[in-house]
Amino acid sequence: MAGHSQFKNIMHRKGAQDAKRAKQFAKVIREITVATRSGMPDPAMNPRLRAAITAAREVNMPKDTVERAIKKASGAGGGEDYVAVRYEGYGPAGVAIIIEGLTDNRNRTASEVRAAFSKHGGSMGETNSVSFGFDHIGVITYPQDAASEDDMLEAAIEAGADNVETTEDGHEITTAMEALMSVRDALEGRFGEPRSAKLDWRPQTTVTLDEDQARSVLKLIDVLEENDDVQAVYANFDLPDEVAEALAA
Repeated sequence: MAGHSQFKNIMHRKGAQDAKRAKQFAKVIREITVATRSGMPDPAMNPRLRAAITAAREVNMPKDTVERAIKKASGAGGGEDYVAVRYEGYGPAGVAIIIEGLTDNRNRTASEVRAAFSKHGGSMGETNSVSFGFDHIGVITYPQDAASEDDMLEAAIEAGADNVETTEDGHEITTAMEALMSVRDALEGRFGEPRSAKLDWRPQTTVTLDEDQARSVLKLIDVLEENDDVQAVYANFDLPDEVAEALAA
């Protein structure tokens, strides 16, 4: 998604990496906890847990931290009981925003998300108020040197994927939402573990922002992503190169 990926590139330049890593670890541990409790504590038998472990590696979480999280989550009756939540709304300039989270208190999380929208020029809507403008799909990524473009395309088609895009950043394989794990497993058997494998919301159309609009939208997304209960934020904005450069300066 253009807006979200460019936002991430900007965030990577903003510093405070230690604090950011701590936030990332907390969010991944929460997903590991839910994944472990939703199935077996063995990743080989639990596709969601395998995906969570891949996400942990993506943020360089130490192996022993992952193992402790799985062990804690699989203990009888211990720890928090998280539920998945999704919120939708509009930010400044009419940008559509989807928020996915894991929370142990729905009322608290909904109140905090609503307050973030209100404070930063947006409005929270009902479920499905903006998601109709997005496609909910599976996305698998591999580094470019994992396979040739032709080999990756052939393997992805055989596995049941919908599309493959290869750029200098690597291979991106998209699938139907329900086919994500089966395609992931087929590709892993041939090319090894992917860089990432997860569900994503991709906008069908985007809103192009000027610099002032972009600052307002990015501030709202920043506040939402800082919330401990929020796992991911998706939006349908696009930044022209000159705006992205001005924001990164």
